[in-house]
Amino acid sequence: MSGADTAASGGHPVATLYEASGLPIACDPGLRAAWPGARLAGPAYTVRGVGGDNLALHNAVATAPPGHVLVVDVQGAAHGHWGEVLAVAAQVRGLVGLVIDGGVRDLDELARLDFPVFARMVTVLGTGKDHPGELGVPVTVGGVAVRTGDVVVGDADGVAVLPHQQVGAIVARADARVAMERRILAELRVGRTTLELYDLDPRGAARVLPRSGGPK
Repeated sequence: MSGADTAASGGHPVATLYEASGLPIACDPGLRAAWPGARLAGPAYTVRGVGGDNLALHNAVATAPPGHVLVVDVQGAAHGHWGEVLAVAAQVRGLVGLVIDGGVRDLDELARLDFPVFARMVTVLGTGKDHPGELGVPVTVGGVAVRTGDVVVGDADGVAVLPHQQVGAIVARADARVAMERRILAELRVGRTTLELYDLDPRGAARVLPRSGGPK
């Protein structure tokens, strides 16, 4: 699977890692896969650029270590900061994906290249090339703080960022969660219900309030 470092994420999807973490690590749902089936996992290389300008991305592609995912703050700007040319350049440099809080273009070409991109929007509006940006600095993308070396994971459900010092613990809890869910699925297949397995009260916790007023 292009763009996925299974060692970094334990091979787990975003939803499992998020639920296992117990932390606010999910980026807001505006960050979505730019093409169907895009998935990525790997250490972040952070970039802070200026919305409407993509020189910082050119600099990042030339600088980031192989095996990393570019995680880019361009303030959610509605410009096509990334497309086919930068994706090819990134692949040649050994980069494995892009998460950008802003716009991208060339979705069909990105899909053919199998280069995973997660972005806030798709737009053909052009960019300048005047601001070099800042590389390897802390950024906020999709409402989540990201530092270089944190593990970023993206799939059809969205994007999550695992703080680098907690990756091992999160993956271990995700392993345990997957084992538990496998047991639950086996029980469901022999006829048990989710109400039983999760010890749920079908009546819920809501109180039924007495009616007041109304026609006499």
